[in-house]
Amino acid sequence: MRLDDGQIEVVDRAMADIFRKMTPAERIRLGFNLWLSARRMLLFHLGKIHPDWDRKKVEEEVAGRFLHGSL
Repeated sequence: MRLDDGQIEVVDRAMADIFRKMTPAERIRLGFNLWLSARRMLLFHLGKIHPDWDRKKVEEEVAGRFLHGSL
């Protein structure tokens, strides 16, 4: 598949077929689990690079990043 300048990503045809066969609930569950995984990884990463931050500060930073600074 060709990437255009404005195109960010391309879904593989095999994966697109898998996604099409999923129920809406399965797709929502998958998306939510991906979000949880990303959140956990960011919590861990920020906790490691900022050991002086307490849990609340790390969680606020994660929330801020997920909300693009709109928090």
